[in-house]
Amino acid sequence: MRPVMIKIAEVNQFLAFFTPFKTNEHIIPGFLIILFFSVQTACTQQRPGTVVEFPKPKPPVQITENGKEHLFASYYGINSWSANQRYVTILQTDVKHRLPDENDPATLGLVDLETNKFIPLTQTRAWNFQQGCMAHWLSTSPDSLIIYNDFRDDRFVSVIMNVHTKNEIKTIPYPVSAVAPNGKEAVSINFSRLRKTRTDYGYGGDGQDAKENIQFPKNDGLFLLNLETGEARLIVSIAQVKKLVPEIPEEGIEYFNHTLFSRGGSKIFWLARAIPNRNTTSFTVNRDGSNLRRCFPDDWGGSHFDWLNDNELMITANYDATQYAHVLFTIGEQDYKRLGKGLLDYDGHGTFSPDGKWMVTDTYPSRGLREQKIYLMDMKTEAVLSLGRFVQPKEFYSYWRCDIHCRWSPNGDMIGFNSTHTGSRQVYIIKLGNNN
Repeated sequence: MRPVMIKIAEVNQFLAFFTPFKTNEHIIPGFLIILFFSVQTACTQQRPGTVVEFPKPKPPVQITENGKEHLFASYYGINSWSANQRYVTILQTDVKHRLPDENDPATLGLVDLETNKFIPLTQTRAWNFQQGCMAHWLSTSPDSLIIYNDFRDDRFVSVIMNVHTKNEIKTIPYPVSAVAPNGKEAVSINFSRLRKTRTDYGYGGDGQDAKENIQFPKNDGLFLLNLETGEARLIVSIAQVKKLVPEIPEEGIEYFNHTLFSRGGSKIFWLARAIPNRNTTSFTVNRDGSNLRRCFPDDWGGSHFDWLNDNELMITANYDATQYAHVLFTIGEQDYKRLGKGLLDYDGHGTFSPDGKWMVTDTYPSRGLREQKIYLMDMKTEAVLSLGRFVQPKEFYSYWRCDIHCRWSPNGDMIGFNSTHTGSRQVYIIKLGNNN
């Protein structure tokens, strides 16, 4: 398949498809999905005649069936594909317009991309609409083993399963928030504390001690979890960051959320936040707990994120304390760079392709039309290709909203996302062609 060859010009170029198309036996009207390709860039910052070779994306394909709600079984940016790219991890549920709790088991399963059939594996009671059950494929056996969170015997745990035999290999007495690239370590945080502070990211059931009466607990925070032994070690306590974060009122609670290992696994990113005001501070630390660093100056905050490599990190943040943007920088340096030349100045869920050549990001629903958009950016030129826009029904909001939450396949030739534009929560894949 030939790539899209686009010459950067002074005007935006749009090619829109308004005709209906077929996805997984369902005809989707063009007014619900508008698939369009465009390049948008600040031409004054590009040399005349620059040519950007974008992939030639195919229309999104719905890989889950209507009748039940479906979502990827993990947060955005986390690989949902087996290494051979045949299977993806999916959650299936009947819950639609409310917050799930421990009495709402969801079915964790696989979609076989050769048949688009859903293969149920097990049920989990530790899940939410934002991050699923944090299912990860383990690189120790990337076509067979997954790890996911569950609520068992009044405790949040993580379970390692062989997806082909459906045998549970091991139950670990801690939930996972991120898994290291080596598949042998994970980060664990307090999901009960999250339920009290950031409800839509925690789990129901009081499976951990939330320590909700302690503002900055010394024995809670960021744990490094050994997936082989099941042992966890506290590497950064919440108390440890007290002097590095904004002051909170007497009734406030500090908490940790949103963790991610760097590409090589040597560093960990996370957000420290608080209630009643969010007061976000972005941090990194070495996997052994050394070299704790704030990412930004005061008032920059931080929201969504991805590692480009082991030293460079992208965070959507309040750039210069004035404008939200996708900000790329080197750990320990102040070489902050706004990506997208002004076109991506908002809070999106950006994530890099496996080869680092592209960044895909999304938008929240727009006011009025409630359109959610997907953009692909070339990291070399920062030219931006529009991959689609999807109208979210107004019934999907609050704790049961549906963010697009893009993720890459291991080979970088597919992008998956969640959407509700047909009236139910379903999962879609865009095939990018061979120029990725």
